[in-house]
Amino acid sequence: MTTRSAHGSSSPCSGETIEVRRFTEGDSAEELTRLLRRAYSEHAAAGRVFFASYQSIEDTATRVGRGECWLALHETEPVGTVTVAAPHEVPEGYPAPAGAGSFWQLAVDPGFRGTGLGHRLLTLAEERIVALGSTVAVIDTSAEAIELVGWYRRRGYVPVGTWHWDVTNYQSVVLLKNLVV
Repeated sequence: MTTRSAHGSSSPCSGETIEVRRFTEGDSAEELTRLLRRAYSEHAAAGRVFFASYQSIEDTATRVGRGECWLALHETEPVGTVTVAAPHEVPEGYPAPAGAGSFWQLAVDPGFRGTGLGHRLLTLAEERIVALGSTVAVIDTSAEAIELVGWYRRRGYVPVGTWHWDVTNYQSVVLLKNLVV
């Protein structure tokens, strides 16, 4: 699948094709890690230690291996990604219904923000969750990331609880969306 920017010429990918495809054995976990660090650098600068802002290449490979990883490529450079799983295993006490799907490492290179790529990857994640057999998506993000929480809420996600991961320095808000109406 491919997508084109919906915005004017000020966008870095205006009029240029972005290829979205599955991460394959030949793709680089190192390049993906660099993308994740770029994408999450603003959170890190704000003092929010998202795991993706500092994870190792090995961590990236492990997280990719827990689901379907999708890449958005501009020419051959990764500029976006999301990893999806359904059902998604969560720790005891995590506020999610049994069988829910999830996605993580949703990231867009800062130079490609505002092009609709993040929404495109979110839509892909939701479609894949349904195709994998779940009717609900559950995610979490920093409760301090007000803009990001608002972005998810505008796309139909509702808060259902909180969680604290031992690899972050913040309380997460857990968000849920029913995908099949």
